[in-house]
Amino acid sequence: MFSRLLLARGYHSTKGVFGYRPRPKPHYQGVSGAVQEQRNRNGNVYRWIEAYRNHGHRIASIDPVRFRAPGEPDTGEPLPELDYTRYGVQAADRIDPSGLLHVPAPATPGALSPEELDRVLREMYCGTCSIELAFIESQEEREWLTERYERLFERQLGADERREIAELMLKSQAFDHFLATKFPTVKRYGGEGAESMMAFYRELFRCAADADLRNIVIGMPHRGKLNVLTTLFGTRPAKIFRKFKGYPEFPADARAMCDIASHFHTSTDITVGGKTFHLNMLHNPSHLEAVNPVSMGKTRAKQLALRDGPYGDDPAAGPSKALNVQVHGDAAFPGQGINQECLFMAEVPHFEVNGTIHLVVNNQVGFTTPAARGRGTRYVTDLAKSIMAPVVHVNADDPEALTRVTQLAVDYRQRFGKDFFIDLNCFRRWGHNELDDPTMTNPLLYKVVHARDSIPDVYARKLIDAGLLDQDDVNAISKSYQNHLTAELQAHEQYEPERSYFERQWSGLQQPGDEVTVWNTGLDYRLLSHIGRESVRLPEDFNVHPHLKKTHVDARLRRLAEGQRIDWATAETLAIGSLLYQGYNVRLSGEDVGRGTFSQRHAMLVDQETNEIYIPLNGMAADGVPELGRFELANSILSEEAVLGFEYGMAIDSPNSLVIWEAQFGDFFNGAQIIIDTFLVSGETKWMVCNGLVMLLPHGYDGAASEHSSCRMERFLQMTDSRESSPDGDDVNLQIINPSTPAQYFHALRRQMIRNYRKPLLVVAPKTLLRLSDCVSTHADFAPGTYFQPVLADPEGGATVDPKRVRRVVLCSGKHYYTLQAERKARNVNDVALVRLESLCPFPVQAIRDELAKYPNAREFVWSQEEHRNMGAWTFVQPRFENMCERRIQYRGRAEGATVAVGVGKWHAQQLEDVIKTTFQ
Repeated sequence: MFSRLLLARGYHSTKGVFGYRPRPKPHYQGVSGAVQEQRNRNGNVYRWIEAYRNHGHRIASIDPVRFRAPGEPDTGEPLPELDYTRYGVQAADRIDPSGLLHVPAPATPGALSPEELDRVLREMYCGTCSIELAFIESQEEREWLTERYERLFERQLGADERREIAELMLKSQAFDHFLATKFPTVKRYGGEGAESMMAFYRELFRCAADADLRNIVIGMPHRGKLNVLTTLFGTRPAKIFRKFKGYPEFPADARAMCDIASHFHTSTDITVGGKTFHLNMLHNPSHLEAVNPVSMGKTRAKQLALRDGPYGDDPAAGPSKALNVQVHGDAAFPGQGINQECLFMAEVPHFEVNGTIHLVVNNQVGFTTPAARGRGTRYVTDLAKSIMAPVVHVNADDPEALTRVTQLAVDYRQRFGKDFFIDLNCFRRWGHNELDDPTMTNPLLYKVVHARDSIPDVYARKLIDAGLLDQDDVNAISKSYQNHLTAELQAHEQYEPERSYFERQWSGLQQPGDEVTVWNTGLDYRLLSHIGRESVRLPEDFNVHPHLKKTHVDARLRRLAEGQRIDWATAETLAIGSLLYQGYNVRLSGEDVGRGTFSQRHAMLVDQETNEIYIPLNGMAADGVPELGRFELANSILSEEAVLGFEYGMAIDSPNSLVIWEAQFGDFFNGAQIIIDTFLVSGETKWMVCNGLVMLLPHGYDGAASEHSSCRMERFLQMTDSRESSPDGDDVNLQIINPSTPAQYFHALRRQMIRNYRKPLLVVAPKTLLRLSDCVSTHADFAPGTYFQPVLADPEGGATVDPKRVRRVVLCSGKHYYTLQAERKARNVNDVALVRLESLCPFPVQAIRDELAKYPNAREFVWSQEEHRNMGAWTFVQPRFENMCERRIQYRGRAEGATVAVGVGKWHAQQLEDVIKTTFQ
């Protein structure tokens, strides 16, 4: 009997669905009895201190280019909440802060006057950094944050640490000055005004080493990106200079169109204090913030590989060893809706990454927009309050404060596994880019900016005053780095582009060639039958929904036993289960995918008495199999852009995981258009980043009007790099299929993992075919030696339709075939052949030619579709068919339309009748 069970036979309650185990609450002792007693005795003082903790940030000196005096609110009036007399404290009182503040007690109890304590509180909460935490509901977290924040001020950075920070910032400045001299007309989106970022990354790496992290995944926009790549992340400046000189960044044999330097990435090992972790900074497009969910998905994939965090066997083990870091722009973070989607996804099962550290590089001006026009809130980070994430605001002129706050961020994430925000208030030395003049729209701000010294110079002067550096040291650091950059510039022509792809987990994979490869994806039906039975095997005490017992469980067992009428959902289950059996992981994500939009899947069942969830395939028995893959059903929030970005991030990191995103309806992809355009279909040609993500987009006209009728396949076909006159090889950026049988879908899913390359796949998925009695496959369609066929022959050929008598060949795709087939039978037509294009891209030229050769007397060739003429596959099929098959082809379908379908049932029926009539007349 089979003995290998996964995850307790796949039986999971809502407390622990696979891929989701709720974080155990960290045990925090909170305040001691003595401390609480002290607070009670000094209740008035404690309320005053709490006012600083809750309101001090409002007058903190966090703006390095402020228009008002330090310590004053916008109104110019003192903040009444911070007046100690408001709380009954008198000027003559003597205060013992022990038990009230988490700082060393004074030598003599009761030693501080209210004025002296006020100075301590102002320095702590109204200085160059200040915390917001009043909105956090958890008392445990507030207590922990308060204690750790106040103890930050005990940490005095050593002389070596301070010199390292100064050196990194001076190098960043030298890099920008060098580029301004050598490449004055190039947009570089430099770090000038935000050089303190170097202190953030330096401390982040130190803390990562202390915490024994294994991976850091960073999503970062353009600003300062080249600075950190070359100064901290190990990227040779010669690579950047070579790109600026107009050369490609990949070897000559890479099939890539390349991208601009500010979209570059890195994947490298970083060693700090003898400990090594892997760093990924992702490629990013110019659509700001779009990289954020991608970084989350890639982090989640790292956690899957490590089998820790959300995938760990021990829920008490703490956060994952893979850390997600997101760097934001001040205008983009509140302005781009994808950030709301990411935050509200941050603690959802199957999407959590155990906390993200966010750094907002707050330039205080958007493209050219003043901050007051870029948002309607006080802070750029106010969105963080929606998930009760702590926020600390820091003045960029104080990189030492930023260093301490970075340590707090990492410690908080490690303890609570939640998001943490750092609002780095800085400025932008130039405009949107170095060629832009910002004074046209922000004259007063840039009077201040241009009148002040740079942040590195200010900090260097501070260290000079402290006796840790002298001016010769500062000049030597800058000069030495300038010399290094000069040598790298001279070496740019000899620089050999890196082959940084198909390494590590991607080893053994490659880009496909121009040839057509057939991948045998069939399996012995005895194995498939076993997998199918396992997919509906339930624990004895499980209370299945009575309707599902009949229509899902019993019906599937009956179909499997007969082996003749395998439906769509069963074929999908057989594909997924067989991949799990071979050790591949499968992740299916989307809105209510466990059940399926059309109640067809039921891969996840819910006990009708206990509400517990059961995923049968995660309890599949498989004797003799070393290790089954894992099946993750990720019911998502009502988001497309962030969720698809997350799945793309999973796919680019996990070539051994089949990652599937299912849109609730086909047209819902339009909410994720940025991810599709800038990552999914172009990532390989821009960045040599491959992925095998599958998109299921339900499609089909059924009289339900415009919304949900069409997945807009014409848009995706337009986005492919398939040429109108070329071989029908596999090397296209996006594969698009419109399968018409369950077996074809089965083979397409298995092919994604079996072949030695990864390409994104768009499945024009069915709706009515899910239950159409004619849309079934037999066991022979899944047998060894079978595979996905790009063209399906007319099944009537040689029977009611004699190939020699055929005068017209109708080519069609997907669901429309069954409509035409029913009409042909009703009309008793025997001189029209129906040929199905299952693969639209790559366009199956040779398979079409082979099929047409069966009809030597055919004189008319027709493309029939249910979509409008300016939609569907017609404009893609026509030039390719005529150029490569050397025959004219006629159109039969709806006329041009401004929307995908009419909203009147009678009109819809009349249009469909016209399509059918003209196809056969």
